[in-house]
Amino acid sequence: MATIKPFDALRPKPEIAATVASRPYDVLNSEEARAEAGDQPLSFLHVTKAEIDLDPAIDSHSTAVYEKAKENLNRMVAEGVLFRENKPCYYIYRLVMNGRSQTGLVCLSSVKDYFDDVIKKHEFTRPEKEKDRIDHMRTIEAQTGNVFMACRDVVEVNALIEGWKSSNKPVYDFVAEDGIGHTIWVIDRDIVINSITRLYETEIPFTYIADGHHRAASAAKLSREMPGNPEANYFLTTIFPASQLAILDYNRLVKDLDGLTPQKLISQLQDEFYITLSPEPVKPSQLHEFGMYLDGQWYILVSRPGTYSEDPIGVLDVTILSNNILDKLLDIRDQRTDKRIDFVGGIRGLNELERRVNSGEMKLAFSLYPVTIDQLFNIADSGNVMPPKSTWFEPKLRDGLLTHML
Repeated sequence: MATIKPFDALRPKPEIAATVASRPYDVLNSEEARAEAGDQPLSFLHVTKAEIDLDPAIDSHSTAVYEKAKENLNRMVAEGVLFRENKPCYYIYRLVMNGRSQTGLVCLSSVKDYFDDVIKKHEFTRPEKEKDRIDHMRTIEAQTGNVFMACRDVVEVNALIEGWKSSNKPVYDFVAEDGIGHTIWVIDRDIVINSITRLYETEIPFTYIADGHHRAASAAKLSREMPGNPEANYFLTTIFPASQLAILDYNRLVKDLDGLTPQKLISQLQDEFYITLSPEPVKPSQLHEFGMYLDGQWYILVSRPGTYSEDPIGVLDVTILSNNILDKLLDIRDQRTDKRIDFVGGIRGLNELERRVNSGEMKLAFSLYPVTIDQLFNIADSGNVMPPKSTWFEPKLRDGLLTHML
C-alpha cells in the first residue's frame, strides 16, 4: 500500500507567489529561461535554472551552476521571499486550463515505495538527466521538482479533498501568464492529515508516475547517498485521482521518406491501414485512428484488424505507428536516437504539424489519439515501459510554490 506523509514546505509569501512560481526546469532551455526570468529576481528559475545568472557560455551542468542555485535559494530565504511552514502539512493543488480543472494532493512519497514498485513507472530514464537533478538536489539540499503522479480514485480521499476546498480559503490563487490557473490550499488540521495518511495506507495499493520519471529516479538514488537523513527517504509529489486527468496527444514529424515517393508510401500503407482523404486537419477521434499530413494533404488512417497485438504495449497507437510505419516502411528503428524524427505535444495543435511540413523542414506528420489513463495503468502494472514520447500531460505544476527541504 502507498506510504505518503505531510511536510513543512518552503513556500513564497502569498502576495508574491505568482511572481516566484516558474515553469518546470525541463520544459525550458537556458535561453528561454533567461528570457522568461528577465530582470525579475524573484523568479524561481534563478534556483532551478541558475545558469541564467552566469556567463551564457557556461556548461549548464557545471558545479558553478549548482552553487549559484544554492546561493539564490539562500538569498530568497534570507530576504523573506520564501518561508518554512511551521508544521508538516498536506497541500491541495488545483490547476485550471481552458475551463477544465484537476485537483491533486501534494505530499511526500516514499523512496522505499519507489524501489519496491508500489510506485509504478512506465518510462526509461537517462543517466545524464538523472545526474543533473542529483547534483542539483545534493547542492541546494532541497527537492524543487514536483513529480506528477496518479492513482485510482478512492471516494473517501476525494471527499476529504473536496470538503477541505469548499470550507477553507486557498493560500495561493492566481492565473499565470499562459492563462493557467493555480490554486493551493494548506491542510493543517491534524485529524484530516491523519485521515489522509491512513486512507492511502489502506485504500491505495499503488501510485503511478505520470510525468517526472527523472525527478523520481534522481530522488531515489540520492537517498542512498544520505542514509542518515530521514527527509531523503521521501520525495516531492502531487498525486491526482485518475478521473481528474487528461492525457494529450503526442504527435510525430518525419524528416524524409527514406527513398520512397509519396505515392509508393501510400500504396504500401494500404496493406495495414484503411486510407481516406480528409479535407481538413485530422485529430483522431478513437483508438487505432491516425492523421497523416503529406504533400499538403491530410489522410485518415485506420488500422486493419489483425495488424497489431492486443497486449498492453502492442495495442498502443504509438506502438502501431512505430511497428507498422516508422520501422517497417521508413527504417526509423530507435525513436530515442534517430535524428529523422521529432515529437510535438498536442497542446501546440495540428497547425504546428502543417507548418513544419509546409516549410520543407519535415516531409511527413502523424497525429495520434492520446494514450488513455487506463492504458498507462495497465502498462505500468504489467511491468512494461511505453515507447518514447507516448504521453503529454498538461497543464504543468509550477516550481517554487512548494519545495521539500532536505
